[in-house]
Amino acid sequence: MKGLEKFFGLDFQNRQLLKTALTPSSYANEHNIESNERLEFVGDAVLDLIMARYLYEKDNHYNEGDLTKRRARYVCEAALVEFAKACDLGQYVLLGHGEEKSGGRDRHALLADAFEAFVGAVFLDKGLEEVYKVADKVVFPFIEEEEEISFIDFKSHLQELVQSDKRQLDYRVVSEEGPSHNKLFTIRVYMDEILMGEGSGRTKKEAEQHAAEVALKKLAKKSLKF
Repeated sequence: MKGLEKFFGLDFQNRQLLKTALTPSSYANEHNIESNERLEFVGDAVLDLIMARYLYEKDNHYNEGDLTKRRARYVCEAALVEFAKACDLGQYVLLGHGEEKSGGRDRHALLADAFEAFVGAVFLDKGLEEVYKVADKVVFPFIEEEEEISFIDFKSHLQELVQSDKRQLDYRVVSEEGPSHNKLFTIRVYMDEILMGEGSGRTKKEAEQHAAEVALKKLAKKSLKF
């Protein structure tokens, strides 16, 4: 953990916060300690705030809708994974023997959650200005270089496609499988009660994106006109 602090030029006062940030629910359940889920909640809010400020100041020609889309692109799971990889966060995450053997350190959901929790821990320990040490090191350079993050916001594209005709979209959870720390969600998207697509993912957001992608492909294939 010292290596992580050194990378960002941080010096935690409350080292337990840092340890908790690097404790996924699977490890926490095995050892009966607090997981990083609550810190994820804080980190998510902090990242939204600093990203909003950064984009607002950087691009004054973008309207609210544009800014919202750009922020979503850079706080999605795919982007969070890239931020985590940039500081080699995976090597510091606490894992049980089984998850270690199964390649848990490379699991995207684990890396994304750990990065959000780490940001939350920095904020609670040092305040917002110290969070900018993290952002300046791995977040903002990523945006400046306009690196590809292999992410398309299929939900937004689908919404834009149907909203002009006042159609309604509804995402419904079909099933949840697996243990709490490694669930697989299956979600269906309906347009005015018509089933348009089904997708699965390790998070509900990921499953929704996959369902929306299927729906868009179906619409393109059938060349439906609304």
